[in-house]
Amino acid sequence: MTQPTLDDVLREEAELGFAGFDADAAWRLGVWVHDRARRDALPIAIEISVAGHVKFLSALPGSSPDNAEWMRRKRNTVTRFQKSSLALRLICEAKGVSLTERYGVSVADYVASGGGVPIVVNGTGCVGAVVVSGLPDVEDHRLVVDAMRWMLAGEPG
Repeated sequence: MTQPTLDDVLREEAELGFAGFDADAAWRLGVWVHDRARRDALPIAIEISVAGHVKFLSALPGSSPDNAEWMRRKRNTVTRFQKSSLALRLICEAKGVSLTERYGVSVADYVASGGGVPIVVNGTGCVGAVVVSGLPDVEDHRLVVDAMRWMLAGEPG
């Protein structure tokens, strides 16, 4: 998978705004990711949180308890910076520093690694995060973005 640029990721994030996002939306989005992962035998864990509450959580075969820690750290990164965890990785790489060096955050609680994407409600801002862990970070990120695009397109097929 090709490495996206920071501009690519920020442009993509700007296109992923929802009119609203509630527990039902979290469930539909989570089920889409879960079904795709099951179909493709992806060893991932999925978490969708809104306003600090986990609304969807699933761990597929091949995932491990370690994925829960990665998801927690990615979620923390998304909710603190209101950008995808991949964008934060690319920002830090461009500056030649770690997330800790740049922002003074703990490596135990934050990570600059793709797979966490903010849930943005138009006119409101970031209300939560969709997080996947288990694949290479760009693939984690891409899976989340594909799911969000599916939902924004009106949930076709």
